Amino acid sequence: MSKILVLFDLAILLLLRAVNSANFSEIFQPNWAPDHILIQGEQISLSLDNTTGCGFESKKNYLFGKASTELKLVQGDSAGTVIAFYMASEGSNHDELDFEFLGNVSGEPYLVQTNIYVNGSGNREQRHSLWFDPTMDFHTYSFFWNRHSILFLVDDIPIREFSNKEKKGIPYPKKQPMGIHGSLWNADDWATQGGRVKTNWSDAPFVATFQSFDIDACELSADEVDDPVVKCGKLGKFWWDKPVIKELKQQRKRQLNWVRNKFLVYDYCKDTTRFSEMPKECLVD
Repeated sequence: MSKILVLFDLAILLLLRAVNSANFSEIFQPNWAPDHILIQGEQISLSLDNTTGCGFESKKNYLFGKASTELKLVQGDSAGTVIAFYMASEGSNHDELDFEFLGNVSGEPYLVQTNIYVNGSGNREQRHSLWFDPTMDFHTYSFFWNRHSILFLVDDIPIREFSNKEKKGIPYPKKQPMGIHGSLWNADDWATQGGRVKTNWSDAPFVATFQSFDIDACELSADEVDDPVVKCGKLGKFWWDKPVIKELKQQRKRQLNWVRNKFLVYDYCKDTTRFSEMPKECLVD
């Protein structure tokens, strides 16, 4: 197969497979302060004021696949605010994949924090700046997740990969189906410059807008959770496990290296002050 055909097939799989564009009211429901959520057609605006933030969650849970949304962040002085797009299972030993957008004072860049929880254990933060202004227009943020790796993507460019290294004793989220969530809240105790810059409530309400939810993932109901592999884990059954996905490897590495070299501003695996003993996955090549 020629390189051109491989890339063409890859584009079809990764960029065009997200065909299940979700109607918000059919797929999601408010789970926090519904009076601060405004639905206008396909756009869903979340607002934060000095009384409360707000959030929503999917009505169903998913194991493996791709979930995306287009998001436009709070404009102007957004210091102290956090907008989240994330996936999470339930319970104290939950799995979770996070995009958290950390606001800043006017003229200073947003930071995108990603994190991964496995069996209730997190502390795997990375922070990136972006190569565009995320407040001026909508951009696409996605999770791609299969048995082999997790990708965090921005406009279909991977900014982070978390590989399955279970054979080396490192846990990997592959058994707990996760719901899809969005939220906006005040976190001025830590979000902006380590909590040194507080939320300026005279600029409230702060508004972030979601649109174009795309979910192409394995839906898992409550009665199937005991054995998720039966439905969602069969090799070759779903597009995200097809052999052509492996062809992404070299292209993905180039893009990840570009992002890492130019936009990575914090990596927990480099934080020797925070960790007296580095997490095991940071020591495994």
